[in-house]
Amino acid sequence: MPDVIAAVGDAYRAYSGGDVDQPPYMGIHLSTDAAEIDFKAGYHRSGELVSLKASSGGFRHNPDRFGLPNGMGTVLLFDGQNGALTCVMDGSLLTGFRTGASGAIAVQALARPGACRLAAIGTGNQARMQIRAIREVMQIESIHAWGRSPEGAQAFAAEIEAEFGISVVCATSAEQAVAEADVVITTTRASGVVLQDGWLRPGTLVVAIGADQPGKQELDPELFRDARVVVDAAAQCREKGEVQHALKAGIVAEPLVEIGEVLLDRKPGRESDDQIVIFDSTGMAIQDNATAAALLRLARERGIGTSFDFLAPAK
Repeated sequence: MPDVIAAVGDAYRAYSGGDVDQPPYMGIHLSTDAAEIDFKAGYHRSGELVSLKASSGGFRHNPDRFGLPNGMGTVLLFDGQNGALTCVMDGSLLTGFRTGASGAIAVQALARPGACRLAAIGTGNQARMQIRAIREVMQIESIHAWGRSPEGAQAFAAEIEAEFGISVVCATSAEQAVAEADVVITTTRASGVVLQDGWLRPGTLVVAIGADQPGKQELDPELFRDARVVVDAAAQCREKGEVQHALKAGIVAEPLVEIGEVLLDRKPGRESDDQIVIFDSTGMAIQDNATAAALLRLARERGIGTSFDFLAPAK
């Protein structure tokens, strides 16, 4: 995880520094109900690597019918100097790790000093990954968790306490979960508002992960009115991020501040200890690119993986 956090931080700086080509990603909706495959491509000029990630999701019957997960991912890396395919790797765990790393970077850059209490709204796999990453950069004293499934929240609490020794309290409502939090992580399916205006303490950081498509939403737009808003990629967030709803309501005005600009010291992040800060994370191809590049480097150093000649003639 520390390697991924470092890679994603570099990715944010490269994107906001103009060192990245990242076209809008493409989503294809399939005949299976709610199933889709998304394609994200990115080019890191300095690293001379091009990445393409295909991610499938929504295949609810896969475990029973095919013995497969309901979502999978694959990353291809190409050499930017000659166009040759360099590497093929799994993209599912990579996506989980790099998304978790985005929360850790937001906490590093935007949480108020001394932050130690965390609230998790949503208790699925990505909530677990957020904890795994954030504990690398913040001393988490306690977690209050809430999810739509009480059984899921209890399972989350048991796993986090067993793996990390962090106390987890299962709240009876989202409002109760965030009441004393310094950092709030939202990782729901973004199918409806789960965080309302007026629930947060002054100085809270909200890391909004769930919204990554037009129409998706986790936060009451009124939360943005007096908050400092930071996004991962302005072009994506205005269309697909949590901030899309606040922009449409006229609550937030352009230009949007990117986390990469904060990391490059070009724009301020948090401006006071009492300021509520919202980080809108939609997920970026350059995160996949930088994380895959780091994994490839480490695999080569450690002799991990299978060598294959992609250009070998057929026999």
